[in-house]
Amino acid sequence: MAPKSPFNPLDTIALQSPTLSTHSVEFSPKVGPSRDPEAPVKRWYHYLPLCGAVLLILAPQPSWLYVLLDYHLKTIHRPGVFLTHLLVSYTLTFLIFSALIVCVARDPGPVMLDEPGASQNGVGADDAESETLMNSSPLDDYSAPGRWCRKCWGPKPERAHHCSICGRCVLKMDHHCPWLGAKCIGHRTYPAFLHFLLCITLLSIYIATVCSTAVWHAFEDPLHMNELMPLHAIFLTFYAVVFTLVMGSFYCYHLYLVFINQTTIENLSPFLILRHLPPLPPSPPSPSATAPPYHHTLSSPPLEPELSRAQRRLVQDAHGHIRIYDLGWRRNFAQVFGFGEGRGRGARGRGGWRDERGEGGGGGRWRNW
Repeated sequence: MAPKSPFNPLDTIALQSPTLSTHSVEFSPKVGPSRDPEAPVKRWYHYLPLCGAVLLILAPQPSWLYVLLDYHLKTIHRPGVFLTHLLVSYTLTFLIFSALIVCVARDPGPVMLDEPGASQNGVGADDAESETLMNSSPLDDYSAPGRWCRKCWGPKPERAHHCSICGRCVLKMDHHCPWLGAKCIGHRTYPAFLHFLLCITLLSIYIATVCSTAVWHAFEDPLHMNELMPLHAIFLTFYAVVFTLVMGSFYCYHLYLVFINQTTIENLSPFLILRHLPPLPPSPPSPSATAPPYHHTLSSPPLEPELSRAQRRLVQDAHGHIRIYDLGWRRNFAQVFGFGEGRGRGARGRGGWRDERGEGGGGGRWRNW
């Protein structure tokens, strides 16, 4: 009787490994953005802030028409100035609603789960744009922290973030805005969002200037003025000044972010730079095998809860000086708005970029593509 061969546990592992790798790595490709299956469904009340924003834009229009008609036509009799004010104000209003529709109706930046090169057949501008962003480089390691979304269960490209409210990942996510139909502002809608802020700020400044002139004239010559016109003009002046201060400061902040090539999340989250640190050196061995380690060991890259108070302070101070994606203000604007250096070089879509790491002292360096 031949002796039995000894049991080899590697045989069992080898038999089970294809099944394990299939469930852990492969997923069925599909077209569309990656979504969290447990994401909340958007209800009708999520659109109430959007209705409120539209109401705030349209509320001063009756008073504005009343001031233009009563002051410029009936009082000072200048129809040319009346038509000019009418044309400028409603051109800006049209641009405001055009940008608002783009922000609400357009996808902010889907993380596509289709196979590489699948969108080249019958490709449109939006599909080619997403493909440019999703093209992986040899340096993309989806096992690294932050490169794989555990909620969407899909790849998470550089500068993409998972929105817990929308239940999905957004390319170059800036922030989640409840005023725009409870949608995120991302790679595809950020230029329209800046356009919206700029136009509403310019309209507010314009209305405040015109109505303040009418108020000044009403105080100088009150006998030749209608009783209601100064009230409408004063209301519009204060209304426009408040909008100018609120929306104008918000626009200046985002203009600053474009200058330094940062998103709102990156600007307000200093500990995001931890994932870009080089590998930490190994910890020195303990003096004795039985003695506990004499210092705290950090992960590689380190995590925010592991840092001490002094280390957190150092990271927060360094965050104001380290700008990983800053290419200079001209190329930053070209990356956001899709003009300049990338034009005429085979660029497909607005604002595609490619990661060029290993330059600039270990920091990320980005080039408009």
